[in-house]
Amino acid sequence: MKLHTNVVLALSAAALLGAAGCASDDAGASDLAGPALPGSPGSVGVSQGGAQDFGLFRQILEDGQIPGPDTIDDVGFFAEHKLDYPAATCGEDVCMHGLLGIMGNMISGSPCTLIQVGMNSAIDVGAMERPPLHLVIAADTSGSMAGDPIDYLKAGLIEMIDALEPDDRISLVSYADRAEVVLELAEASDTETLTAAFKRLAAAGKTNLYDGLFTAFAVAERHLDPARQNRVIFLSDGEATVGLTSPERLRSLAEGYAEMGIGVTTVGVGGEFDVDVMRGVGEVGAGNFYFLEDPKAVEEVFAEEVKTFLVPVALDVDLDVSVGEGYVVRGAYGTNGWQGGERGGTVHMPSLFLAGRTSSEAPVGAGRRGGGGAILLELVPEDGQAGAEIPRAVGSLELSWKHPITGEARSQKVDVAAPGGPLEAGYFSSDTVEKGFVMLNLFAGFRLAAQLAADADPRTARRTLEALRPNVEAWLERNPDPDVEDDLRYVGLFIENLIAVEATVAPYTPADPPNPWPAD
Repeated sequence: MKLHTNVVLALSAAALLGAAGCASDDAGASDLAGPALPGSPGSVGVSQGGAQDFGLFRQILEDGQIPGPDTIDDVGFFAEHKLDYPAATCGEDVCMHGLLGIMGNMISGSPCTLIQVGMNSAIDVGAMERPPLHLVIAADTSGSMAGDPIDYLKAGLIEMIDALEPDDRISLVSYADRAEVVLELAEASDTETLTAAFKRLAAAGKTNLYDGLFTAFAVAERHLDPARQNRVIFLSDGEATVGLTSPERLRSLAEGYAEMGIGVTTVGVGGEFDVDVMRGVGEVGAGNFYFLEDPKAVEEVFAEEVKTFLVPVALDVDLDVSVGEGYVVRGAYGTNGWQGGERGGTVHMPSLFLAGRTSSEAPVGAGRRGGGGAILLELVPEDGQAGAEIPRAVGSLELSWKHPITGEARSQKVDVAAPGGPLEAGYFSSDTVEKGFVMLNLFAGFRLAAQLAADADPRTARRTLEALRPNVEAWLERNPDPDVEDDLRYVGLFIENLIAVEATVAPYTPADPPNPWPAD
């Protein structure tokens, strides 16, 4: 049994998951829920850029290993969950919703209050007419890509051809020791040329990440056309071994070209790529980050995302949050852009994209990407307010952005309020926020267990997940949900892998499952 560390950023146990993820551990919690807002399964979710899956974390568990805490983040985990928000009737391409939940968490039972911020759109993805695309693909063809990885890549690129529009243009850059321009501004309708170029890709040499990314951006800049969406897909299966290897240089490169209007989506292949670099480049580059684990995932990323995630619906997005009297903000989850303090703050998102899934009730198939996700803000009472009647004015949200084509400024304001009178833990303003709490509890359990295992405490990690599992099972009995059912499978797999690791460490008495929300 291998302990998969792959830790880029070490988190102390005290700081880990300061307050994420509250959900009721009371079997009757959903009976206490407030009046549900009408869901809108037909509304398309809207997702921020950055991580779009937690595929690496899942693959490590499937391989019988223990994932490191850096292999899962809240943005990617949430993006694999479809949340059916109220109908997108705000009159804009992006509609924001602010939902309220008050409940006890599924690990230790301590209560907390959260605002769930979600976005969706009335745009019909199937009928959407996107502007023509110039897509530059930077493909890692180093020696480590030999075998299945290069075969998966070629299959996914060929599958992508059918998803392109006739006016789209494709350029292809391969890189190993150095970068080479294989195709430049080829017409999407020239399927024979594209297919032949993709099939010729072969793996050999070292990995020059910087030259691959720089060359792809240079091709995109050379043909920069304001009438087109100008995008780069940057794929790698490893760390930089030759050329400029500084992660900061890669991020600066992506950030600079994003300001010019050339975004980048990054794709990590296998379990050895530099998670921090690939995730970071996607975040600052007005794009997305994916983990590619099998041929089905390739098909999803390279075909479906051409239709949705490569075309932003909003740019230069800011979410401003202020909370009402009696509350302070303790944490923000589902975003890496939070900046603020106790009274509120701001989340900056370079871009927003349409998500592909239209209903949370659809079975989980080849992949779960395209749910849209959420941003969750955890609130705690101000000093002296604990136990007092909950104020009606909980918070105020303002979303501002620029239209991706016209550059016109847009905005929307939403107030979040609680009903009058005292509320017991277990109040939800809609069914969607209840799922959001369960989702966040699962993330908290996964991340905390991964950190405990990395700290050589697999037994306490197992006890944490074993405390979480029956409460998730009880929730699913009342609220069947394909996303959470799939999450629960990985809870069980994680426990099995931890049991195997326990046999390799010295015996001791494990601690009780830690409370991930000690200040509540």
